[in-house]
Order: sequence, then structure tokens, then C-alpha cells
Amino acid sequence: MTSTSPRAAPLPPDERRAALIASTLSLVLAEGPDVSTRQIAQAAGVAEGTIFRVFSTKDELVNAAVASACDSSPLLDELEAVDRTTPLDVRLVAAVEILQRRTTRIFRLVDAIGLKAVEAGRNSQNLSEERALIERILTDLIEPARERLRSEPRETARRLHLLTFACTHPRLVANEPMAASEIVSMLLDGVRLRPGPPEPLP
Repeated sequence: MTSTSPRAAPLPPDERRAALIASTLSLVLAEGPDVSTRQIAQAAGVAEGTIFRVFSTKDELVNAAVASACDSSPLLDELEAVDRTTPLDVRLVAAVEILQRRTTRIFRLVDAIGLKAVEAGRNSQNLSEERALIERILTDLIEPARERLRSEPRETARRLHLLTFACTHPRLVANEPMAASEIVSMLLDGVRLRPGPPEPLP
């Protein structure tokens, strides 16, 4: 009598959809939009037919993967979770690292599928609203050090956001992004040498 291995229990619909989207996004980032449903199924560990029980077409799945990469909700949640009890430079380095991961992934996606496809994947997401939300959180991180900064926390947050983008964008930095600690140091201390170590900000 031949024994067969039991089949893995099927995932709940939401988890199956998320797994397909995650696998598709990884493949698109690596190979572009012309990945096959067979490749996607293998990466997700499901039968190819499973894809079409969740998505009507491969294009619909690819579009969902692009939309998931553009969704700013996880980014905002990560920024909100930065520990506010740490010194200013420590919490800003953590925030910049989060922003850098997001920037790098979006521009990898642009390289893989093109700017128009990424813009289409954003659907109705408002870039200016997203930027405002990011800068509000950065402002909250900076606020406790207000009395020791030359610019208001909101303006400092705006400068940090711009500096992070400029020092991370692959085409601006020739794929050699500046370290998050250097970005924060440039913002808080500039590049001019000063005697003695900088005093940590609360």
C-alpha cells in the first residue's frame, strides 16, 4: 500500500490573497512584469489554478501587487512605532531607515515596470497627503528637542524628509545611498568640524 503525504491545510482567503500578492511582488521586482502564473504559483507554494480562484487575470494580480507596494499604511505604522523615549538622533535614524527602505523599494519597482505602471498602481492615493502624514510623524519625533533647534520641528521634519529622499534615490546617488546615521548627522550638525563631540539632544 502506497502512502501519500497529507496536503497542507488551505490558507484562509485573506492569507492566500496576501501570499499571492507578496510572491508576485518579489518576482516582479526581480524579473519585471512578464512573470508567468506558473512562476507565481511555485513561489507561493500553491497550484496554478488557485491564482484564478482569487484573481480573474494575471494582470489583476500584478496590479494588486503594485498597489500593495505603494500602500503607505505599513510605512506610517512603522514610523508611529519608533520609540520616542530614545535620544533625538537615535529616533531619527530609525525613521530615516524606514523611509529609505520605502524609497528603495518604490524605485526598484519603477525600474522593473516603469513609472506609469507604478503611478497607475497607486490608484487614488494622494502623494501630497502621504507626504503630509509622514512629515507630521517626523515632527512629533522632533518636537521634544524644539528648544535646541534653529528651525521649527515642522520645518526640520520637512528638511529631513527631503534630505532622506535626495540621499537615497538610486538615480541621484548612483546606487550608493548615504547611511541613515549620516543623513541625520548632516541635518543636526552640518558638515563643519566642531570642537568636542556633539551633545546629545533629548
